Amino acid sequence: MEDDAGERSSFVIGLIENRAKEVGVAAFDLRSATLHLSQYIETSSSYQNTKTLLHFYDPMVIIVPPNKLAPDSMVGVSELVDRFYALVKKVVMARGCFDDTKGAMLIKNLAAREPSALGLDTYYKQYYLCLASASATIKWIEAEKGVIVTNHSLLVTFNGSFDHMNIDATSVQNLEIIEPLHSALWGTSNKKRSLFHMLKTTKTIGGTRLLRANLLQPLKDIETIRTRLDCLDELMSNEQLFFGLSQVLRKFPKETDRVLCHFCFKPKKVTNEVLGVDNARKSQILISSIILLKTALDALPLLLKVLKDAKCFLLANVHKSICENEKYADIRKRVGEVIDEDVLHARVPFVARTQQCFAVKAGIDGLLDIARRSFCDTSEAIHNLANNYREEYKLPNLKLPFNNRQGFYFSIPQKDIQGKLPSKFIQVVKHGNNVHCSTLELASLNVRNKSAAGECYVRTEVCLEALVDTIREDISVLTLLAEVLCLLDMIVNSFAHAISTKPVDRYIRPEFTDYGPLGIDSGRHPILESIHSDFVPNSIFISEASNMVIVMGPNMSGKSTYLQQVCLIVILAQIGCYVPAHFATIRVVDRIFTRMGTMDNLESNCSTFMTEMKETAFIMQNVSQRSLIVMDELGRATSSSDGLAIAWSCCEHLLSVTAYTIFATHMENLSELATIYPNVKILHFYVDIRNSRLDFKFQLKDGPRHVAHYGLLLAEVAGLPSSVIETARNITSRITEKEVNRMEVNCLHYNQIKMAYHVAQRLICLKYSNQDEDSIRQALQSLKESYIDGRL
Repeated sequence: MEDDAGERSSFVIGLIENRAKEVGVAAFDLRSATLHLSQYIETSSSYQNTKTLLHFYDPMVIIVPPNKLAPDSMVGVSELVDRFYALVKKVVMARGCFDDTKGAMLIKNLAAREPSALGLDTYYKQYYLCLASASATIKWIEAEKGVIVTNHSLLVTFNGSFDHMNIDATSVQNLEIIEPLHSALWGTSNKKRSLFHMLKTTKTIGGTRLLRANLLQPLKDIETIRTRLDCLDELMSNEQLFFGLSQVLRKFPKETDRVLCHFCFKPKKVTNEVLGVDNARKSQILISSIILLKTALDALPLLLKVLKDAKCFLLANVHKSICENEKYADIRKRVGEVIDEDVLHARVPFVARTQQCFAVKAGIDGLLDIARRSFCDTSEAIHNLANNYREEYKLPNLKLPFNNRQGFYFSIPQKDIQGKLPSKFIQVVKHGNNVHCSTLELASLNVRNKSAAGECYVRTEVCLEALVDTIREDISVLTLLAEVLCLLDMIVNSFAHAISTKPVDRYIRPEFTDYGPLGIDSGRHPILESIHSDFVPNSIFISEASNMVIVMGPNMSGKSTYLQQVCLIVILAQIGCYVPAHFATIRVVDRIFTRMGTMDNLESNCSTFMTEMKETAFIMQNVSQRSLIVMDELGRATSSSDGLAIAWSCCEHLLSVTAYTIFATHMENLSELATIYPNVKILHFYVDIRNSRLDFKFQLKDGPRHVAHYGLLLAEVAGLPSSVIETARNITSRITEKEVNRMEVNCLHYNQIKMAYHVAQRLICLKYSNQDEDSIRQALQSLKESYIDGRL
């Protein structure tokens, strides 16, 4: 397999659809040898669900069939890839390769667990599309990479994306979950960060990828969320455990999860000429994986020692599942029989090369020992050559760096060079205050050194064949270890670290309910509060009896920030992290929808308003009873009358479902909804007006508040002529007078219904409260008196 360095994508995805608008997806992760299967009905003609999955996996290859069976009015997955993923490698495979029967057999043979555990055994016919995609994906990987997937080694998950909260790609962008919309902050040299960047303090590549996956698809299972929160509780209350885990996790190599794929994939027995692969390079990667595995297993006793006294279920379960499993000790013993005890994983290139050449114990293979002597001789000759040049050319500060691409080269400070370098030095390149160069003698020694190292790699692989075969028998325990390390890395080095760097009690544990309200007391924006020390907190309370909040206020009063803040707090809570608030109770959300921003899309020939309508249509078609919807300034990109009509009708549609909706608007007419529908709540951002100037307080308060002509005040600041401002003021005052009179009539007409709804809302909250019986009786008595007195 290829050496997937860094954090770049390692997913290969197979896509296929039928005429019934069903899409089957198979996502194969080459890095950790996992296969994710999904099948769903594509509800949007623009393939929003498919785009969301592709954005989540960020694939390096997408495999599709020829574009012949696209449903009516839809472009087809092949055309979709061409339009939106032009930079991703697209592979078109014959439709015969998408064989669901073969896919079912492959899953049965390759999955580490039985198909019954995946929920697939009784549903093969129903989920035939994702099985067809799996067949094509595995066929391409085995052909392209020249490997065979080992039986019962793949971790297979089915329908994974629907076990988690779904956040569409547009909402991911609007909420700045992975990337900020604007990287620079106005008036400062600071860079604005996304939620992912804020939490990205993980130490392993696998931990970083798990963090990204959790942010894009937060959890929905309350027990799993509470298990993570219990773990955080113990880490925050036990400093010794927190710092002990932080230190021990650093002992594990950054690339531990990558080790697995070299044991899950077995090279095909074909000639290297057919594959076109450098045999020495393949051997080097395998040796590096064995050394990584040895280093990880060496650090395991330290991890178990730290976890020995852990109380929470998650950490205690990790200790039990690893400590009581003797297979880890058996693998370590087998590795120790072949690999030298002093060998450790190294990141410095030449140290890593030396460790790989001397990985196997001396005396096991005679040809390997000869190749090692040749490697040592050439390495020594290179260093002697450097010493000679230092004396001969009076270059005392000449250094001898090494990298994997060039091998050894010379680095000379420019201040030591008097005039020109001697003609013996070639490939001269300026690099900062130094000059990098080589000589023919060094180039010749480099070739010999690399050749000797290559021979060491090939002979070492021969010595490791039996060891690798025995490790493959216990691949499932290594998969478990990699998953555990990634999860611990995310919880300890990301979640716990982020909380510990904040002042005490700034982040709190959220509470969860299945059907209760969404309540956040004094919530703060997790990203902006780290930039602005005087960030003003705000609260929110939504329940089934009051499931729509309309937020009003002038431009720049904080509406958009507030909408983003609520969504980010919910996401943080559902990944199992503390949230920036005084108190938070969350009803588990299954989908987040956002309609924010005013960008047009010239590539798709869509105006700002058309883009708005497409995004709104997607929300209306896919909203569920447990969704969270935030809409910012809907309808402002068209005429005022049409914009108000669309915004009003969208609000009425959303009021008919139990989804929670936060609607920010400038349209004061929308506040009339609260006079007609008792489950609508109006809030406003308080603004003080002094000397015809707006003083923004960023404080959210109950009820509507009419800030007279705030648009005219901002226009006056912008420099519009006073005559234009005065004429506009006269016009708007006449319009406003009629609207106020109509609202007063509506308020009187619907007042009794509104009071009844307020009583219902209080009763629902008491139903889900944790108070004792006496407190609830007292609250009911107070509610009765308030209703009789008309004070609700």
